[in-house]
Amino acid sequence: MKPSPLKIGLITLPILGGLAILYVIFSALGDSTPDALDRFAVGEMRGFRSVEDAPPQPQNPILTGGGREITLADKRGKVILVNFWATWCAPCVVEMPALDALQAELGSADFEVVPVSMDRSIEDARAFYAENELVHLELYHDQSFRAAMDVGARGLPVSILYDRNGAEIGRMSGEADWASEDAFALIEAAVERY
Repeated sequence: MKPSPLKIGLITLPILGGLAILYVIFSALGDSTPDALDRFAVGEMRGFRSVEDAPPQPQNPILTGGGREITLADKRGKVILVNFWATWCAPCVVEMPALDALQAELGSADFEVVPVSMDRSIEDARAFYAENELVHLELYHDQSFRAAMDVGARGLPVSILYDRNGAEIGRMSGEADWASEDAFALIEAAVERY
């Protein structure tokens, strides 16, 4: 006896429904690969790129504004946006207030902007912070100038987004509006996924 179309439908419908539910569940979990953020690389963040075979996070010490040596590994457990910049770099100077606004808006136990000055002296960066009223960003300085070279930066500014384990998610070379809605969406997605 041949099954009726109604019986076939009653059997097939729950199977298709179950597959649809599984698809929704796995889609909601999201992709945790760096490419998962590519859809946020739009508008002001259109230059953000994930990097294949990204170099490891620099391990050389950097100085805090208080003179203490730390490494970026000390920031593990949170998503960080490391920005290599200098006071003599015009695009860097333009984007620093936006980075300060990003830290003010999204800085938390889960996310921090880590601006690493490549100036000859930390005092140059300290004076710039005071002059431009950058009050939400901590001051960091790489007196060896190695960190930017270790990550393959070909110029300044370069901003590198790292996950909670210190793996590079992606990077932006050149000036960016980090106080834009596009930047906020990118960072919020990174914090949620990584």
